[in-house]
Amino acid sequence: MDRLTSMAMFARVVERGSFAAAAEGSGMTPTMVGNHVRELERRLKGRLINRTTRRQSLTELGKRYHARCVEILALVDSAELDAREMQASPRGRLRVSCPVTYGTRALVPVLASYLDRYPDVQVELSLNDRFVDLAEDGFDAAIRAGELPDSGLIARPLRPSPRVACASPAYLAHHGHPQVPADLAQHNCLAFLFATGPERDWRFPRPDGKGAERITVRGRLDVNGGMALREAALAGLGVILQPELMLKDDLEAGRLVRLFPDWPAPTWPVHVVHLPDTHMPPKLESFIAFLQQTLGRGT
Repeated sequence: MDRLTSMAMFARVVERGSFAAAAEGSGMTPTMVGNHVRELERRLKGRLINRTTRRQSLTELGKRYHARCVEILALVDSAELDAREMQASPRGRLRVSCPVTYGTRALVPVLASYLDRYPDVQVELSLNDRFVDLAEDGFDAAIRAGELPDSGLIARPLRPSPRVACASPAYLAHHGHPQVPADLAQHNCLAFLFATGPERDWRFPRPDGKGAERITVRGRLDVNGGMALREAALAGLGVILQPELMLKDDLEAGRLVRLFPDWPAPTWPVHVVHLPDTHMPPKLESFIAFLQQTLGRGT
């Protein structure tokens, strides 16, 4: 028998005064109510209720056990009420993983609006450029840039992230200015280092809209962080292909020079991913809906 059910029936017997009265409205027969009480007595190895043909009374053990039962059942009711309230409206801590650049330049600026809209939600934002394991690392959601591997996660598309091929004026003055993407084969191209290896296949949409130019680049430096690649490019080490979000200020200030301005910008797909869940918590549901409103494809 379920122990909590037995405790609840014992408390009901004490409150109502008899097995028969406790059975009324409970969906149980008096015999079944008695079985629950006897199961508790068996577990406790002691009598809870003194029963005669005329009346019943609690034993000393029964009085102490009844008081604790009332406390425990109240805690269970409180826990269930709290859980129902959490499922009724967005609330609680939301753990999100996001790439450093996207989180800093795109997500954080709109987070104030989300937190203002849902005051009972606390966001814990972890900025890193690695693919975290949502289940193992305990994240509710992650924003990912680039092609998604097969993972079993639910993915919702956001607005793609334009990328820019660029280099410093000093590098271009020393090594020459590539005129078309194919010229990159002769340059030192600094690659982003994924867990699966460096990104060496750079693709540029053709100006005529007919497919893309694919270049296998070479270079002497691979880094698993976009901001570090930016610093390397500023130092004149080579050409990078990184998000425009990160490079916009440097391009406007002339610290970096955009290559192939007549070519359409290559883009990275961006998704918010989460674990499959038939009962998605309102905090996660509200966050995904907010991202699609503010950072989605149609915004």
